[in-house]
Amino acid sequence: MTETVGGGVAELRPDRDRPRGWTLLIDGAPQSHVDLDDPAYLEFSYQRRLGHIADLAAPPGAPLRAVHLGGGALTLARYIAATRPRSTQQVVEIDTPLVQLVRSRLPLESGWRIRVRGADARAGLARIPDGWADLIIADVFGGARTPAHLTSTEFVAEVRRALRPGGCYAANLADGPPLRFLRGQIATVRTVFPELALTADPAVLRGKRFGNAVLLAADRELPVAELTRRAAGDPHAGRVEHGRGLLDFTGGASPVTDATAVASPAPPDGAFD
Repeated sequence: MTETVGGGVAELRPDRDRPRGWTLLIDGAPQSHVDLDDPAYLEFSYQRRLGHIADLAAPPGAPLRAVHLGGGALTLARYIAATRPRSTQQVVEIDTPLVQLVRSRLPLESGWRIRVRGADARAGLARIPDGWADLIIADVFGGARTPAHLTSTEFVAEVRRALRPGGCYAANLADGPPLRFLRGQIATVRTVFPELALTADPAVLRGKRFGNAVLLAADRELPVAELTRRAAGDPHAGRVEHGRGLLDFTGGASPVTDATAVASPAPPDGAFD
């Protein structure tokens, strides 16, 4: 099943191992996975890492007020709705035809408090009231790249404005050797949030291959020990960097501003084979 959407050609491919499982691909690149029978199931490793953060953002089962910048197949919004009933969520997705395809073919359950707004992520974030969100997840890609205007200190300052004190910000970032973009994003977020942690496949952190890394930030102490335990126990085991180790990893990279920001690098050929 394919359809042209704003970001390219979207394909919903059935999962041979799950009767009502679907993978969303954009221009051939896997973007999201949804199991309509089990919305708490997360197939992709980066989505599981975001799921770990959602699990640790509040006591188990407590409802969250969450903002998702980038919607895709609404995988993480479904996950939070299933694992934290009565949560209130706002999704900002610029690709309205994609939203229409997802909602028609992969419908949300009735009773889930998920509002989807068609808008640019930064413009949609500006409409979130001060201190409203417990959790903000940024997972925005256009043409497999994070747009430049979502990578600056000014953007991250808007994220912090919309978060309640003690709230968490999680960003899905994609990069490959020499990891210049990822290091710059850590330096950028550090100018706004005092506490950071990074979780990813060790091969990505060593600069051995292109892949995803999830950056977590807050104005409070982070649950690093539990995040590390979950990352280590993942089917695709991850590593967590924080504190001095993360500072060393950043390697003196400079923060980026609206004036200097660039989009994340394009994935190399074969990155999603």
